[in-house]
Amino acid sequence: MDSEVMDWDSVYKEEGGFEGPPPWNIGEPQPELAAVIRDGKVTGDVLDAGCGHAELSLTLAAAGITVVGIDLSPTAIAAATEAARERGLSNATYVCADITSFTGYDERFSTIIDSTLFHSLPVDRRDAYLQSIHRAAAPGARLYVLVFAKGAFPPHLETKPNEVDEDELRSAVSKHFVIDEIRPAKIHAHQPQIPGVEMPFDLDEKGRAQMPAFLLSAHKEG
Repeated sequence: MDSEVMDWDSVYKEEGGFEGPPPWNIGEPQPELAAVIRDGKVTGDVLDAGCGHAELSLTLAAAGITVVGIDLSPTAIAAATEAARERGLSNATYVCADITSFTGYDERFSTIIDSTLFHSLPVDRRDAYLQSIHRAAAPGARLYVLVFAKGAFPPHLETKPNEVDEDELRSAVSKHFVIDEIRPAKIHAHQPQIPGVEMPFDLDEKGRAQMPAFLLSAHKEG
């Protein structure tokens, strides 16, 4: 993808080249992040950065946590807002905005969670994104980023996420946050159906692909 911005709204309208819903819509938080939640590492008000259909923040809201989800796709934001209404979650708010330049939440959030957003950004917008979420982070806030690792997708694909290696991820994030840990992880997804492309992956117990990733944990100074 490099410096191009993918038409995410078309993807959420199921017009984006995939057959059916986006494969990352698994109906629950990513297991790696569900473990972070179970371990009690999510506190205070939470920003769900690039929330999509927002199962992560809806799950947090159901547990009584105040959450704000931001996404560029009006279709995804409408779906998340409707889901929150149907579930009676008045503590979940969804905003359609550019995550690389949003304002209005200075030092608001104690936890920021990036569930498969970072690799979806154009490389040349990563720093603007990190500046924006740093501005929105309260002093001492925690940041969690779940991102595809290099090699997650076949190299010959014309359009694929901007996967990272550990050094690349560390270099980008450490300009704005203090990194606590980067470890190998998995992103779980319904097996992508891309015409003419075979994508063999290990499967989890629910038959979903497990794709190579990193989970970064960091915090804002102060």
